[in-house]
Amino acid sequence: MSSPLSEWIARYLEFLELERNASPHTLRNYASDLAQLRLHLTRTPAGEERPEPELGQIDHLTIREFLGALYARRNRKSSIARKLATVRSFFRYLARRGAIPANPARLVATPRQNRRLPDFLAEGAAAELVEAPEATTLGRRDRAILELLYGAGLRVSEVTGLDLGDLELGEGLVRVLGKGSKERIVPFGSKARAGLEAYLEVRGSLGARSDALFLNKRGGRLTARSVHAMVARYGAGLSERRRVHPHTLRHSFATHMLNAGADLRSIQELLGHESLSTTQKYTHVGVEELIRTYRRCHPRAEAKEEARTDLPEDPRPEDMDAPHRPRKH
Repeated sequence: MSSPLSEWIARYLEFLELERNASPHTLRNYASDLAQLRLHLTRTPAGEERPEPELGQIDHLTIREFLGALYARRNRKSSIARKLATVRSFFRYLARRGAIPANPARLVATPRQNRRLPDFLAEGAAAELVEAPEATTLGRRDRAILELLYGAGLRVSEVTGLDLGDLELGEGLVRVLGKGSKERIVPFGSKARAGLEAYLEVRGSLGARSDALFLNKRGGRLTARSVHAMVARYGAGLSERRRVHPHTLRHSFATHMLNAGADLRSIQELLGHESLSTTQKYTHVGVEELIRTYRRCHPRAEAKEEARTDLPEDPRPEDMDAPHRPRKH
């Protein structure tokens, strides 16, 4: 008899942590998704308990029923797609270890997603945001973070994972550990360098207790949650108040690079995208901007009043390119 489903889930989560170097955030999401699947399999629609099924009893129809239950509870398509990706990954793990003959989730189609264009700031708004922090110790830290988010297009997890040794200030380069534990070298400009130099002058006053580049008030490594809150706070102070996430600055970096003539391959390398198709979403932003400009400016654009004034907001602040977020050791 095969091991119970719950035991295999525990093994899989351990595999993600120890062998795939998944972050605590990723582990929480995967554990939550698989717990939902297990609950669905061990409860009747009326809420009564039923025996945990054997792994071989779970087929593609079972997984479709699980997705149907998620739809019935009005989960968003993006959320359902993510949960299906988790289930696929889990059953692929089981198949590779011989626990099941094949991955049943491969036969389940991913829900069709509504196209969502990346949310980005205009160049003036991006500059206003980056220059918003005051010249205090924490203000210098915040300015340096914002400069890297926008000036180098880094993910928030990449910024918070930086150590002092990852910086090459003289060369204007930073070594980044991205998704899948893939390392890349990213350049940054003179303004980011000036911001980093100003922060490094006062970093010691935070009582550094680690080699982390960006510290909290207690001298420990700054968390992604803190950076999200910081960016949102400065975003709320913009001339045109709006919600801003760290990823908004990454989107702004890519969009402004593309609009200035950078080719997609270069942007792909800078962002650390594994697939060019992930980077191609920024070409859609360019088309959207052209449509806006036309409707706003051309005298015979009768639909001026229908022109959109903002792009859809990012469905979640963290990067969505891949399910795993590596952890810096």
